[in-house]
Amino acid sequence: MPTPENTSWVILAGGQASRMGGNDKGLVELAGRAMIEHVMETLKPQTDTITINANRNQERYRSYGKVFGDHIQNYPGPLGGMHAALHHLDDEWIGFVPCDCPQLPHDLVARMSAACSKNTDIAVAHDGEHIQPVVTLLNRRILPKLEKFLENGDRKIILLYKQCNMTTVDFSDQPNAFVNLNTPEELQKFGQEL
Repeated sequence: MPTPENTSWVILAGGQASRMGGNDKGLVELAGRAMIEHVMETLKPQTDTITINANRNQERYRSYGKVFGDHIQNYPGPLGGMHAALHHLDDEWIGFVPCDCPQLPHDLVARMSAACSKNTDIAVAHDGEHIQPVVTLLNRRILPKLEKFLENGDRKIILLYKQCNMTTVDFSDQPNAFVNLNTPEELQKFGQEL
């Protein structure tokens, strides 16, 4: 069973960020700091093991911790980062958060871990209206399914989850925790509200 002590967490910063004008989202500044710093600040008190999945600017990301890139070329999205993490890390349970979610819950790891049973393949955060597919805790036993899924050319994360024993984790008490910033306009608006 996962616990905050035996899970490893990965910040996904491996995308192309096309809607952010191609700028690397994790390194874009929000309130004077790189966005990844906001994510790390929330995660660090919750877990001992944080790594970063990045395909660009790896040297800059190394200033924040250990970094690994996708094994699959051409930016396959979050599933590419999850696939690489399952090859890169040995933990049975690996959690994921996106680099563009600057106000994640301060009890994310504990709640995600507590929601899992021995049969859970994937736990996914739910904000009360929608699931947050990139905020997830998964068991490494999904690797064969994930590899087959990617080999078939599939990239839709929800389709993979439907093939697994998925549980949703209720964060409806914190609906704004999963605001993600995809465009310069969203970033500017959010920064003004801080």
